[in-house]
Amino acid sequence: MSNSSSIRHFLLLALADTRQLQLLHFCLLLGISLAALLGNGLIISAVACGHHLHTPMFFFLLNLALSDLGSICTTVPKAMHNSLWDTRDISYTGCAAQLFFFLFFIVAEFSLLTIMCYDRYVSICKPLHHGTLLGSRACAHMAAAAWASAFLYSLLHTANTFSLPLCHGNDLGHFFCEIPPILKLSCSKSYLRELGLLAVSACLLFGWFVFIVFSYVQIFRAVLRIPSEQGRHKAFSTCLPHLALLSLFLSSAIFAHLKPPSMSSPSLDLPLSVLYSVVPPTLNPLIYSLRNQELKAAVGTLMTGCFQEH
Repeated sequence: MSNSSSIRHFLLLALADTRQLQLLHFCLLLGISLAALLGNGLIISAVACGHHLHTPMFFFLLNLALSDLGSICTTVPKAMHNSLWDTRDISYTGCAAQLFFFLFFIVAEFSLLTIMCYDRYVSICKPLHHGTLLGSRACAHMAAAAWASAFLYSLLHTANTFSLPLCHGNDLGHFFCEIPPILKLSCSKSYLRELGLLAVSACLLFGWFVFIVFSYVQIFRAVLRIPSEQGRHKAFSTCLPHLALLSLFLSSAIFAHLKPPSMSSPSLDLPLSVLYSVVPPTLNPLIYSLRNQELKAAVGTLMTGCFQEH
């Protein structure tokens, strides 16, 4: 028997058993991380440098890209390192830091997605009130509230999770540090407190999701009243991918955290964790941003300017 004070490191899930598959996983993770870094980096640069993009929608896209970059950089590099060097170790403090930053960026991302949905709702359903409801000061306050609430949420869960006594070994069975696998190592009834916090968090996330769905219902009702078929098609082609990716992100995250222990297995947990930790930060630049003609033009101008300088 051991407790948390004697644990110096945790063992993460090995993504593959053979050396060839480990190198293949490393290459796949490298490609995913480079795609996420390139896409989100271009968005941040284009919005920061393009003065005509200093609008509420692009301001929130800039914040979303920052959270996506942080999310990818929190989980993927360690998995790449373990696959390349055939190791599973992560230090106790490293695990706590990874959990804190992962929760911080994921909660900030979902908060920003909710705000962006509200921005889209106001733009389509209440265009005359857009300047009043989403002025520069209101946008700054909403973004600050998203980041501050994410910080407090991650601090609360990380402190609560790592205050639990651990006596069931140090094998997490997960490719990065997350709350459910750490709770499995706890030997105290106090883990029920963290489960309660997770349940409350899931209810809050579900409430946000209901708000998002309600907003999209109003948006679709407004879009159906657009006389131009081309206008309706453009609006639907923009909104439906947003809703689909958001539903995938939320449903996989809630199911991964609240599924019964009897359903837990590496073959199920690994795809679920990838769905909500790796896929959204990689696809968000494509779905939320690079479909926008103004942003595509700004990215093209930015890249052209860089090539001309060199």
